[in-house]
Amino acid sequence: MPKTILTCAVTGGDDVAHKFKQLPVTPRQIAEAVLDAAKAGAAVAHIHVRDPETGKPSMELDLYREVVDIIRASETDVVINLTTGPGARFVPSLESTNGFAAGSNVRPPEDRVRHVVALKPEICSLDMGSLNFGKGALINTPSQIEAIAARIKDAGVKPELEIFDAGHLALALKMMADGIVPADAFFQFALGIPWGAPATAEMVSYLKTALPKGSQWAAFGVGRTEFPMVAQSLLMGGHARVGMEDNLYLAKGVEAHSNAQLVEKAVNIIQSLGGEVATPAEAREMLGLRKQ
Repeated sequence: MPKTILTCAVTGGDDVAHKFKQLPVTPRQIAEAVLDAAKAGAAVAHIHVRDPETGKPSMELDLYREVVDIIRASETDVVINLTTGPGARFVPSLESTNGFAAGSNVRPPEDRVRHVVALKPEICSLDMGSLNFGKGALINTPSQIEAIAARIKDAGVKPELEIFDAGHLALALKMMADGIVPADAFFQFALGIPWGAPATAEMVSYLKTALPKGSQWAAFGVGRTEFPMVAQSLLMGGHARVGMEDNLYLAKGVEAHSNAQLVEKAVNIIQSLGGEVATPAEAREMLGLRKQ
C-alpha cells in the first residue's frame, strides 16, 4: 500500500470564527496550527487567512506573507499549499438586473492569485468549476480558471485541482488535454458539500476511474463525513485531508480543540487500516515538487 499524503486545511474561508473560538484567526495562530498539524503527521498544510480583528476571511497579501514567513522560518518541513478560492462568492440581488447582494466578493483572477505569485508555495488550489453555495454560488468560469491557471504556471507552482462535482472533473481533463493545466496536476475530490458531489464510495470510485492513469489524487469529506472519507480514500488508493476548514468535531457533539487533534485521529485511522502517512519529503517526491 503506498504511503498516504495527509493534508490539513487549518482554517478555511467560511465566516464561522465567531462561533468556534478554537479556529485559528491571526497569522501567528494559523502558522502555529500548521506547525502543530505537521508534528501530528500532516505532510501538507492548506492555508487561508483571516482578518485578525474580525475573524472574517481575508485576501490580504501581507497576512499570507506573515503566515508563510513563520512556517518557512521554523524547523518544520511541511509542504505549503495556498488557496486561490476566495474572490469567487456571488450572491445575486433579487431586485436589480446584474445586481450583487450582501456577501458577494467576486474579484478578478489576478487578485485571487497574487499571493501565490508573490510567495510561490509548492502547491496551490485551483477550483475547477462553479457550485451553488449557501444563498449564492461560488463562480469559477472557464475564462477565470484559465487566467488563474496561467499565473500559477508562470509562478512555477503545482495546481491542486479542486473537484466539487463530476462536471468539474470533465472540465479539468479538457484543460489538461489543452495544456492549460499540467498533466501531472494533483486532483482533490471535495465531497459532501451541499449541492455538490456526495461523500460516498460510489462517487469516489466514479471520479477515480475517470482520471488519467497514474494520477495522484485525494478525497475529503466535510462535517461528519470527514473521517469516513479518510478511510474510504485510503482503501481506494488515494490520499486524504482533514482540518477545521472541513469539520470542527472529533465525534458527534465533541468539538476538536485543535487541528492537530483532527490530524491525530486521521493518522490513527490510516495506521489501523494498515497504511502509513507520508513525510513532507516523501510527499514532495510523490507529487514531483521542488521545495521553494
